[in-house]
Amino acid sequence: MVDAITILAVALLVGGIVGTLVPLVPGGLLSLSGIYLYWWHSGFAEPGTITLAVLTVLGLLTLFAEFFAGSLAARVGGASWATTSIAAVVAITLLLVVGPIGLLVGLFGTVFLLEYFRRGDAAHSTRSALFATVGTLASTAIQALLTATILFVFVLAVFAF
Repeated sequence: MVDAITILAVALLVGGIVGTLVPLVPGGLLSLSGIYLYWWHSGFAEPGTITLAVLTVLGLLTLFAEFFAGSLAARVGGASWATTSIAAVVAITLLLVVGPIGLLVGLFGTVFLLEYFRRGDAAHSTRSALFATVGTLASTAIQALLTATILFVFVLAVFAF
């Protein structure tokens, strides 16, 4: 018989996967919450120490990807820290007003315009904007894969053995 806490823990893990696909929902944090809720509920016995450490590292990597991957990609593309910071604010604002398309268009447009004003080079501005936008999309894919891995490993560790 499966109890309510176990169901809630698994629901949080599934919510972690869904949360990576929904902007502004911390999928990694939901996954970590599910793991630690179950660990607490099991009397700190399941999952085991090594599995718990691996799942924690995966959850922290997910959080890192969520918060920093887009900015790092923009930096690799040549954008300044100021540009990436302003672009993040604009993108989140447009996300709230228009939705996911607003996030992508706002991110690309802001990085392009600010980098163009900063350097006067359309090719550089386009490159920086593409890196930022593709980095944000890649970050979402990475987060989804990490949270799915967390759920898979959790189910194997807790229910298969």
